[in-house]
Amino acid sequence: MNKIRIILASALTTATLAAPAWAQGLSLGQLSNYLNSFKSASGEFTQINDDGTISTGQIYIKRPGRVRFEYNPPEKTLVVADGSTVGVIDPKSNTGPEGYPLNKTPLKIILARKVDFSRARMVTGHKSDGKTTTVRAQDPEHPEYGSIDLVFTGNPVELRQWVINDSSGSQTTVILGDLKKNVQLGNDKFVIPGLGANTRN
Repeated sequence: MNKIRIILASALTTATLAAPAWAQGLSLGQLSNYLNSFKSASGEFTQINDDGTISTGQIYIKRPGRVRFEYNPPEKTLVVADGSTVGVIDPKSNTGPEGYPLNKTPLKIILARKVDFSRARMVTGHKSDGKTTTVRAQDPEHPEYGSIDLVFTGNPVELRQWVINDSSGSQTTVILGDLKKNVQLGNDKFVIPGLGANTRN
């Protein structure tokens, strides 16, 4: 299922971004400060899957560790991270809701209590095309868990999209609309419905 690519990292490549000839654009400190400037956010997203299909929906973020992807009809899938587990609820699945450890996904990087891109071995690529700045980040202790490309614009700094690349060369892109930051979000929005014991290690 394409949506699982949003959260799974086990097969993601850890190859670095190609060394750019462009200016560095926004500094790693600026990007860290931007992500640390808000604890919650909501907005719309568009997901472009590797097969060219497009999904849309609403995203809700509550750091640390919580995110919710609500897909618009006709999609009925729901993806929720509750702080430790990422649950995928797909009504078409015969196995019911499935859970995956958040700490083994690249989303944990931007959902951390404090983001610090200056950590050794966290950022493996950093480039700018003059309009956007892109970083590729990974868990420095577990690069085998995968990486995530984050694309930012400046003036003001905003996170605009992320791209997850798997080892087969497939890509899933999540494009963000304008995020409303520091919004009130109850913890009940980040409860994974019906998960039970169906969680993978």
